[in-house]
Amino acid sequence: MSPRLAQLRRALYRPWPLALLAFLFGALLFGLGGLWLANYQAQQAESERLQSQGQRFLQRIEQIFGQLQEALDKLDQQPLRGCDLAMVEALRQITFSHRFVYEAAFIGGNQRCSSSPKRSSFGPERPADIEGERQSYWLNTSAQPNDDLAALVVQRGYFRLSTARGHLADVVELPPGGSLLLVTRAGSKPLPILGPPQPWPPPEGWPPEQSLLVSASQLIYRMPTQSPDFDLLLFADRSALQQRLREGLMSWLPVAVLLALLLGVLTFHQVRYRQSLPGSLPAALRRRALRVRYQPIYDLASRRCVGAEALVRWRRADGKLLGPDHFIPMAESSGQIREITDYVLEQVLSQLGHFLGQNPDLYISINLAACDVAVPRIDELATRLLLQYRVNATQIAFEVTESGLADTQAAQGVLASLRARGHRVLIDDFGTGYSSLAYLQELPADVLKIDKSFVDALGHDAASSGVAPHIIRMAHELQLKVVAEGIEHEAQALFLAEQGAQCGQGWLFAKPLTARQFRHLVERQKA
Repeated sequence: MSPRLAQLRRALYRPWPLALLAFLFGALLFGLGGLWLANYQAQQAESERLQSQGQRFLQRIEQIFGQLQEALDKLDQQPLRGCDLAMVEALRQITFSHRFVYEAAFIGGNQRCSSSPKRSSFGPERPADIEGERQSYWLNTSAQPNDDLAALVVQRGYFRLSTARGHLADVVELPPGGSLLLVTRAGSKPLPILGPPQPWPPPEGWPPEQSLLVSASQLIYRMPTQSPDFDLLLFADRSALQQRLREGLMSWLPVAVLLALLLGVLTFHQVRYRQSLPGSLPAALRRRALRVRYQPIYDLASRRCVGAEALVRWRRADGKLLGPDHFIPMAESSGQIREITDYVLEQVLSQLGHFLGQNPDLYISINLAACDVAVPRIDELATRLLLQYRVNATQIAFEVTESGLADTQAAQGVLASLRARGHRVLIDDFGTGYSSLAYLQELPADVLKIDKSFVDALGHDAASSGVAPHIIRMAHELQLKVVAEGIEHEAQALFLAEQGAQCGQGWLFAKPLTARQFRHLVERQKA
């Protein structure tokens, strides 16, 4: 990372800048989400409103068509076929007995008569708007200046019927700029029923399987009818939709701001908490707030405790006990891991030095980081402390992970020096890295530790259950002892012992103990 990027990262990676960025990002994200949701809710509400209006129009049109069909059937059944007084009276009876029949007329040859001869609603003759198999249809929009024109005219044979505009307009009031159009399914010709004509099809196109189309200036609701010849279209302007959208945004805006503020507060506390770990780690070392726990190691044959692995924990000021996964990687990246290693070594000998002197068959293993085996440093400290507490070097072992052996040449020298002073060297978590048989032959090691993941796989994971026996055979070829980690079941312990593993550790035997609990465990074992 370049110096400028590192400087920028340090400048930004603070609680307040990151909290502000999180708040702005959350405001943008939740604001866009609120806008989408408000728009969706507004469209749904407008769709329901237009659907309700359209259904009332549709019901009225079906009622009108039903009465017109019934009236035409009656006229067809009566024998009169000429314009005389009897025919005029029959036409008037049809208008009197049918609510939605405004005018009835007979048109045959050169004869033409109507139930309302002085005020005809048919208008000038023109080709029919819809030509059906038996009937012809004419539609007149309410925007036309002649109020006497019928909204709908139907003709079958010699008879022609009309219905008034008021029979449609009294159902529901159209919104400002709205229109009700009939579109034939055979073509794309729009026929206005109420309101001004509208362009069809819309420039945006009509999405398939969608009833509501929101165009740049209008809302268009399409209603399939029971008739195979036409559909209904209800047009409305966007004013109602925009009003609903504004209302929805005003209701969702406080929620978006609150969620963004909550995100910023959480980010602030999270960053401050994470930053407090490296900041407070040196103080924790000075206050000796790190705690050492001991994971007992048992001989699998005799089931006796032969040692323990020293594990470090951090007791925070709030009382939480953090495991090494929370601060060891951070300490390795910051270079504070050396102080932790020295601290653990001092604590082990301070707590158990006298006890180890009384029990020369016990040993404690201490984990070393990559930087601990990169330079010859730890052996001098160990020698000084062993002399101070009068502990044999064979009772202090050192564990290194495969990932900590990246620099093999430097690690070989340090590990060889430790072995020369009498310490045992353990390769921890073996099998999870890149070690091979040839690689291990070059390392000065005494013990291989099988990773817990391979112990858990015994009898469960067919692909990995054979790794542990393979590691044991590899260790025997190199004349190394084997310690299995994470043993939790008796069957695992028995199987590993049968395969040749000498020792094991895990919750089957004991959980990590304090120094006092570990001493009591060994004393009860001796008793």
